[in-house]
Amino acid sequence: MTVILLRHGVSTSNTARTLAGRSTGVDLTERGAEQARAVAERLAVLPIRRIVSSPLLRCQRTVAPLAEKLGLEPDHDERLLEVDYGDWTGRPIAELLEEPLWKVVQRHASGAVFPSGEGLAQVQARAVAAIREHDRVLGEEYGGDALWVACTHGDVIKSVLADAFGIHLDGFQRIVAEPASISVVRYTPTAPYVWRLNDTGTDLGALAALTPPNAEDRPGAASSGPIPGGEVAGDADNGNAERRDSL
Repeated sequence: MTVILLRHGVSTSNTARTLAGRSTGVDLTERGAEQARAVAERLAVLPIRRIVSSPLLRCQRTVAPLAEKLGLEPDHDERLLEVDYGDWTGRPIAELLEEPLWKVVQRHASGAVFPSGEGLAQVQARAVAAIREHDRVLGEEYGGDALWVACTHGDVIKSVLADAFGIHLDGFQRIVAEPASISVVRYTPTAPYVWRLNDTGTDLGALAALTPPNAEDRPGAASSGPIPGGEVAGDADNGNAERRDSL
């Protein structure tokens, strides 16, 4: 089973350099909408079986163009929601840098619990459980092999990747997941394998080889071929706040 972990495009909170968290109404910027369309062009040529998304608006907007191209209805899974940052939600990143907890989040993530929110260890547990459960269900449905998309948030993706890499959660801040980037994990009975990391390029043809030869004949599949589009990375001048809508 192979999951494409897709981070949502640049959001209004990214450009405002605030911690969006689970705030309602945080939408994609014009740049984010462009990224969503570019991602759809990149991924629509692959035999994707399912799209699962965080319920938050910025993720829904990101997967909408892809879902339309593939003729799929995205499923929403609350376990892929952004971190509940509690009292930190909506605050400017520059202000949060002065909080003592900031250093804990950066250096000892497994011990970090946000005031009136959740801990990063809880985030990893729920996110990994969600990914593996969807993998299992799709494996049963498609005979043990399928390609699918999970659209979620920066810290959520990084926590899933840390698990896939077999590294401690305390090292997850060393992983980068830019807006509209994809990271690819293939789960096998013995171990997960990371095929792509923070990828904002164009050529994803190798992923087609991870599905059975008759995958293109299954419902929702798209024809193979070159993937158009160019660089869709986040704007460089937005720094860390741009690379992730979390920390």
